[in-house]
Parts: sequence; structure tokens; C-alpha cells
Amino acid sequence: MLTTLLIALVFSTSLLSGIIGMAGGIILIAVLVSVMPVANAMILHGFVQGFANGSRAFFLRANIVWHILPWYLLGTAGALVVFVFLTVFPDRNVVLIIAGSLPVLANFVPKLKILDIQRPAVACICGVLVTATQLLAGASGPALDLFYQKTTLNRFQIVASKAITQAIGHVAKTAYFIYFGYLVSSEPIPFGDLAIVALCLLSAVLGTRTGTYILGRIEERAFRSYVSWAISAVGLVLVARGIYGLATMPGSS
Repeated sequence: MLTTLLIALVFSTSLLSGIIGMAGGIILIAVLVSVMPVANAMILHGFVQGFANGSRAFFLRANIVWHILPWYLLGTAGALVVFVFLTVFPDRNVVLIIAGSLPVLANFVPKLKILDIQRPAVACICGVLVTATQLLAGASGPALDLFYQKTTLNRFQIVASKAITQAIGHVAKTAYFIYFGYLVSSEPIPFGDLAIVALCLLSAVLGTRTGTYILGRIEERAFRSYVSWAISAVGLVLVARGIYGLATMPGSS
């Protein structure tokens, strides 16, 4: 039963991300950290989301804006060096709070024209911020979205370009938690039943493919305007869950 629910969750969150380029990962990590150790959740999440984003990038490869990538990777490398040096390892409730805060903040941070990821320096800063957010919260879609609000790119270019950078980020996150999870986690980090992992990856690809199909039938205006507020509602629920978890921890009173 749990396996069926997990596969359904992976499909539905990949479907959501395939349509709007974010949010699915936030929901998935919120569920995973609630039912397993943080390191395990980050690793499974990294495999699934890396595969989902990679397949989405492949399906929309003709729309990827490639000149963004080198500068973004420079920022990603910088963030990884800092995290490896500090050996940062987030708490479950902190993951929920950060992941839930991102879509809420994204709606209230001014959509500054300077935050255009097509600018080299901005792409580098984006790589630092988004990678750090992935390592702290597991997902970073709304943080990444801030850098696409004032671009001249269309919805296909936005989703495709997000997908390739997110796929790289999830690979980095998976490697980070496989290595440091063994050093910090009090529990072993098994890869689990490979058949279940394979089914999750297949569900991620199917959900992504279905989402990109639906993307082609959504109006540009609806894509940019309405979806973000629904995601904010999900974010508020996650923040409340994380705060409740911190407040009820032993010794918190």
C-alpha cells in the first residue's frame, strides 16, 4: 500500500512540475521527510527529481537557453564548496519551513528587472542561491522562479531551462547526502528495494511527459499568473507543519 502511494505521489508531483516547472519537488520532499530520515529522503528525492527534471529537459531540449548554463554551474560549484566545508545537515522541520516559505516569499519579493537569469552575473548568483536552497530544503523551484519573472523567455524556454539546471542540482544534492549522510545520520542510508526505485523513476518520467503535454495547452497568461498563488497555499501548510514540529520537539518548551 505504501509503495503504491509513493509511486502515485511521484507521478502526480512530476506531473505538476511538468506543467509549471516547479512545486512538485516541494510537495514530494515534504512527504518524504515526514516518513523517513532526512538523508534518506534527500537521496530518494534527488534520484526521482533528478530523473524527472532530466527527462523534462530532454523532452523540451529544443527550448533550453544554453548560454545560461556555464554561469549557473559556476554558482553551483561555489555553493557546494561552502556546504562541503561546513558539513551542513538540515533538521526535518527546518526542511519543511524553508521549502514551504519559498513559494510564499516568491509572491511578495518584488519582481526586479535586474533578476533576469539571462545576465551572466545574475545566473551565477542564481546558481549559488538555488543550490544552497536545494541542500537545505531539498527543493528550490520558487527560488529559481524569481530569476525568470522578468525574462523575455516564453513558457517552454522557462520550463526547459529550469529543468536542466534543476537536474544538475539534484544530482549534486544526491551525491552530497550520500557522502555526508553516512557521516552525520544516526541511521544507515540504504538504497532500498531497487524495483521500487525503478518504478518511482518510471512514474517520474510518465508524470513529466504528461505534464509537458498539458503545458502546450495552457495559455501564457494563466501560466504566469494564477498558479503561483495556489502553490503559496501549499507552502503555508508546510511552514505550519514545520513550526508545529519544532514547537513539539522534546525540550522545546
